[in-house]
Amino acid sequence: MIRVLLAEDQAMVRGALSALLDLEPDVEVLGSAADGEAAWRELQRLGPDVLVTDIEMPGLTGLELAQRIQRHALPIKVIIVTTFARPGFLRRALHAGVSGYLLKDAPAENLAEALRTVHRGGRAIDPQLALEAWSEADPLNDRERQVLRLAGEGLSAGDIAARLSLSHGTVRNYLSEAIGKLGVSNRIEAFRLARQKGWL
Repeated sequence: MIRVLLAEDQAMVRGALSALLDLEPDVEVLGSAADGEAAWRELQRLGPDVLVTDIEMPGLTGLELAQRIQRHALPIKVIIVTTFARPGFLRRALHAGVSGYLLKDAPAENLAEALRTVHRGGRAIDPQLALEAWSEADPLNDRERQVLRLAGEGLSAGDIAARLSLSHGTVRNYLSEAIGKLGVSNRIEAFRLARQKGWL
């Protein structure tokens, strides 16, 4: 049996995924979580073979969950199922050790097949997205990405500094670097462009 944990913040999608996978004779859905922190707790409690997760969730994103799994060397494979057909997201997912990356508009049977492939040690990546993923490199480093994400949420440089335990000047430097690398004129444009490219 392939033992699966689902992490998805939309209840209807979570229920549909669970019902879909319950139809498969070789798949057992151990549980589900509506946010990243709950998913992390359930991962440690249940020890599934595979985590099926969305990217954007409250608490921790699917990418941050994958990074934690990688950092803690947990023997759990990760499949991301998302609406984001953005090469930047796929590239970051692969760096985080993700084994599968599917789009939510793919045929339903693709998920069960991806689970089997990933469980056997293979990869299941949307082929068109895989080609596009290497066409444009992400210029931001992790700290610039973190600061830019918070700026995009409307936090001031002072608020970001307090949240990340950095000095005000350091935050301004990170924002300035990100703006320069993206070739835009302010932090809002930088946030929009980075988000559009899938770099946040």
